[in-house]
Amino acid sequence: MINHITSKYYRLFKILRSYLISIGEVFDLFFETIQCTFSRPFYFSRLMEQINHIGYGSTSITVVMGVTTGLVMTLNFGYGLAKFGGTLYVPALVSLSLAREMAPLFTSLLVAGRVGSGIAAEIGAMNVTQQVDAIRALGTSPVRTLVVPRFWSLVISLPLLSSLSFGVGILGGMIVCKTEFDIIPGFYLYKVFSTVKFHDYMSGLVKSAVFAGIITILACYKGLKTRDGTKGVGLTTTWVVVTTSILILVTDFFISKIFLIIW
Repeated sequence: MINHITSKYYRLFKILRSYLISIGEVFDLFFETIQCTFSRPFYFSRLMEQINHIGYGSTSITVVMGVTTGLVMTLNFGYGLAKFGGTLYVPALVSLSLAREMAPLFTSLLVAGRVGSGIAAEIGAMNVTQQVDAIRALGTSPVRTLVVPRFWSLVISLPLLSSLSFGVGILGGMIVCKTEFDIIPGFYLYKVFSTVKFHDYMSGLVKSAVFAGIITILACYKGLKTRDGTKGVGLTTTWVVVTTSILILVTDFFISKIFLIIW
């Protein structure tokens, strides 16, 4: 009985230790990425290539997601507030929700599924085929070559994608307000600009940048740790999508709390 309890606690200790080691390795990768950013050589061409692939390649799905989010939110808020005679508050409510939460959060979750899984699969496949080892053999750091361009490309692109999502979401809300609730575009835009302040917009951009860092670092970390061939690549992509999505949702709460305290 004592041996059974001892072995049980030992297994729990090993699991906890492995999680703590993984967290330490993630932070180590992050700090090494920052260090490589401010030292030579910096592969600017790779950065531009990744911005085109990650940022520009995600614009279409971002536009679709932003428009539909604005349409659905405005429709539901409008009919909900209409019961209490508060239809005129719909533009303010929709714009504030999009700027602070919905645009950065939904865009980040969408990018985590598209870009995060792609980064993990690409680097994971390079790792299992020993291409990462070949980069090390040539005297080049895999972090400098693979991680740094992807990290900064997503940190740059995701806030811009969130801004695009916010803009088209406002446009979708304006369409619903005009067709369903007879709110003219002029009044709608006036309420939007008078409601959304600079700090509301900046909170969304800061969230997007933080989420971008989470997606990239975790995807690159897991990709560099991939083993067991194609099976390992599949497990890596699944882990990255699930883990980054959970961390984005949890982090969003704490960042929102911090901004509410500050502002």
